[in-house]
Amino acid sequence: MGDSGGGTSRRQFLKSAGSAVAAFTIVPRHVLGRGATPPSEKLNVACIGVAGRGGASLNGVRRESIVALCDVDTRRAGAAFAKFPQAKVYRDFRKMFDEMGDGIDAVTVATPDHTHAVAAMAAMERGKHVFCEKPLAHSVGEIRALQRAAHEYEVVTQLGNQGHSFNDIRTFCEWIWDGAIGEVTEVHAFCGSNYSRVGDLHKLQERHDIPAGLDWDLWLGPAQQRPYNPVYLPGAWRRWSAFGTGCIGDWVCHTVDPVFWALDLGAPATIRAEAKGYDPKKHAETFPPGTKVTYEFPAKGKRGPVKLVWFDGEWTPPRPPALEEGRKTRRTGGNVYGKKGTIMYGSHGAGSLRIVPETQMQAYERPEPTLPRVKSHHYDWLKAIKTGGQAGSHFEYGGPLTEIALLGAIAIRRLGEKLEWDGAGMRFTNCAAANAYLDPPYREGWTL
Repeated sequence: MGDSGGGTSRRQFLKSAGSAVAAFTIVPRHVLGRGATPPSEKLNVACIGVAGRGGASLNGVRRESIVALCDVDTRRAGAAFAKFPQAKVYRDFRKMFDEMGDGIDAVTVATPDHTHAVAAMAAMERGKHVFCEKPLAHSVGEIRALQRAAHEYEVVTQLGNQGHSFNDIRTFCEWIWDGAIGEVTEVHAFCGSNYSRVGDLHKLQERHDIPAGLDWDLWLGPAQQRPYNPVYLPGAWRRWSAFGTGCIGDWVCHTVDPVFWALDLGAPATIRAEAKGYDPKKHAETFPPGTKVTYEFPAKGKRGPVKLVWFDGEWTPPRPPALEEGRKTRRTGGNVYGKKGTIMYGSHGAGSLRIVPETQMQAYERPEPTLPRVKSHHYDWLKAIKTGGQAGSHFEYGGPLTEIALLGAIAIRRLGEKLEWDGAGMRFTNCAAANAYLDPPYREGWTL
């Protein structure tokens, strides 16, 4: 949807509003020209997906002008609709964009994983800035397309891995760069949640009426047609491969983020998955109750190779050898092993950031902060829009981080095989069957 009329359009201004500054700048309207919005004024924000996690995303932008709310389930979205009565209400984001056009500056996307890409792409093609919850997309092909679009349309983007804006992830990076534990050689990242629904596979044969208020066809979006089933909703879709990406997809963007940033990991060279209680041929609709995925990252710049091992569910990481007897391990987080010590951190890369053993933590002379601290994840995105900067976890960063998760999910479909990954070529060089998962086809009537 293009801009029309004379002068500088609102969207054009918001795309190129000067260089980034530390705080919002008040600019007199007469300096900007007709139709422009000073950085001190509110953005017109539309939210796609406003129940569940979408409610938290909506809350993050509540101080802006909420002009539209879109959700395929009017019952679950009812509270959000009532809270923002001035916003126009939609079920289909495509209709929302067609009707509101340039009346929208920015969009939050908090739908199930399988509709992230189509919603975010529709927004960017119309010049809208996008905040998209993690994981960025449901396939590697979608991720690459979204990265290209963000660059082409020059929009401000942010992946919803909120820990990227926490103070602790910055402290972690500063410690690693300071050599607090020496050269990092291995990382264990993990989440103790079990996303498997192997025991519920038989329920997929059941037939159920679609609940009132839910548009099941729109909820499916680009996913292949299948009957409604309450095992998918609400929230449980994360546990089903047609819609979600399992525990690995839900948590890698949080728990791997600190090392992805500090070590500039990039793309892995190989991925190998192991699982407990899972047969990928029989259980492909869901995920294992326990998973271990080993990634090998080649040397890059001044750092050597790094092995990253992901654990989830019933497969827990080994206890760090340096951790004192009696001290508890974490259920979700990361253990980072360097040649001179170990760092442990909690979920979202934050909380209880410590070098172990404690004697080494107490002896460590911590460096002065070098990375700027951020007020909040949504604020970081909104400020970047208003000042012409870019958010911290923009799609060029968040896309490759998400790929780590999705490559692991593909490796789970090829248990025991050591997949060799060509990131630049977007292909597995030693397994043609695995390549079929990189960019699966959409249902008829949907395109990216």
